[in-house]
Amino acid sequence: MASRPLILVSPSIEKRGVEFHDLSASLSVRYDYAVLHSGGIPVTVPTTTDRAVLAECVRRVEGVLLTGGDDINSDLYDAKLPAKIKKTVEQTPDGGARDLRELILIEEAFRQRKPLLAICRGHQLLNIAFGGQLVADIRQQVKGALNHQQLDRAFELVHEAALTPGSLLAKIAGRQVLGVNSSHHQAVQQTAEPFVATAVSADGIVEAMELRPEAARKMPFLLSVQFHPERLTPRHAAHRKIFDAFVAAGRRNNKKS
Repeated sequence: MASRPLILVSPSIEKRGVEFHDLSASLSVRYDYAVLHSGGIPVTVPTTTDRAVLAECVRRVEGVLLTGGDDINSDLYDAKLPAKIKKTVEQTPDGGARDLRELILIEEAFRQRKPLLAICRGHQLLNIAFGGQLVADIRQQVKGALNHQQLDRAFELVHEAALTPGSLLAKIAGRQVLGVNSSHHQAVQQTAEPFVATAVSADGIVEAMELRPEAARKMPFLLSVQFHPERLTPRHAAHRKIFDAFVAAGRRNNKKS
């Protein structure tokens, strides 16, 4: 029987954790549940920025999952952000260590050619890693925008995204329009090279990115989504299939190693 692929999952950082109320790693169990249900074994990224350690972590697993959480340091994508917009950006409590850690993980996933699934914050950081920018606050910067910050409906489909025919996401979901949840106030402004938007909401927000065909041949799997499929997997097969496809890519990667 084939072993279950190990999936490296990046946690958020909280200022006050449960034990001793100190700086703590935090991870929604929904990510673990989704990976486990699809046949993988989730393991949490250690809270270090040591490149050698993180490179070894990536080497030992069959896939990397970047999760949601706090805003990304705006200096990484726009050092001249207007003050009225910059004040809406909530900084991580660890002084930017999470940003650096996950940028290293992205670099290593590409260097070692490991399957990569990026969700919400991870989707945005992936674009930044390749020189892209963000919409720092959708309400202020996108005229006629939908309400993308519906945290009270995190387990519901709140709007639709049009999928690019023939894209990886369209093939996984088996449809051209996908209902999604929405709990973010930032978004990818324009996809950086080598990415292309493959899901877009009615107001033009990038809901998913993939590699362009010539670049995709160099990676076993890459999908980046603005929504949270891990919160929709119990009730929506199309979102469950995202994790199935990701873990399956990890399983194939495991067999090659």
